[in-house]
Amino acid sequence: MNTQKSVRQEAGTVGENPVRLDEEKTEQIIEALNTDLADAYVLYHQLHKHHWNVEGAEFRDIHVFLQEAYEAVEAAADEIAERLQAIGGVPHASMPALTEASTVEPEDEDVYDVRTSLANDLEMYGDIIESYREHIELAEGLGDHATAHMLREQLIGVEEHAHHLEHYLEDDTLVTDAA
Repeated sequence: MNTQKSVRQEAGTVGENPVRLDEEKTEQIIEALNTDLADAYVLYHQLHKHHWNVEGAEFRDIHVFLQEAYEAVEAAADEIAERLQAIGGVPHASMPALTEASTVEPEDEDVYDVRTSLANDLEMYGDIIESYREHIELAEGLGDHATAHMLREQLIGVEEHAHHLEHYLEDDTLVTDAA
């Protein structure tokens, strides 16, 4: 690693922004977006874990769904990070910063049955949905309509994935219990 340092902006600071958001308001939005970014990466890693470990008769469909889901989460995280930068913030990028900012509880390292894994994913999606709604209201209340719009658009996808997870968890299935 290069030892020469030329810091352009310190983490946790607010720089000028071309969209003319007031610094005090921007600080609140940056904090909310960094929380959303951190939560997205926790969800991303959990979905990826389940994508790697899913087994059983429904393996293929769930494996493909989980890949689509974690790719959507990654794209949303990228959009959040770019918005953070655009409004003068510094997106969290280190594992310690992301871990500290996250408000969702990740599953541990153990591998669980697919129903438990998907239920854990659905729980995390629910927490993120609630957080998005709060942050949309915050951004709107502070006059940052573009951030609110971005989060609203992302919320649609997050809710859709949660809805699909709920369907996977229904009792109605063609697969019989081997026990």
